[in-house]
Amino acid sequence: MPINRPLVTDHDFQEAMERQLPVRVFQNDHLINSGATVVRFTDTDVIIQSRVSDLTYYSRRDCEFFEVR
Repeated sequence: MPINRPLVTDHDFQEAMERQLPVRVFQNDHLINSGATVVRFTDTDVIIQSRVSDLTYYSRRDCEFFEVR
């Protein structure tokens, strides 16, 4: 059974990015992305990559991020 850990702080995002763990993204209580990895983050955005040329930008304010182990 997978363990979901919320990503909230910069340290959480940095660890998820370094370990390249899959991430789930929720917006308005709906799953909008699953299985991608964090490639970059700022104070306002998180950039997720699911394929070689597929980058998606998500707002940290509007979305919830969970690391999947």
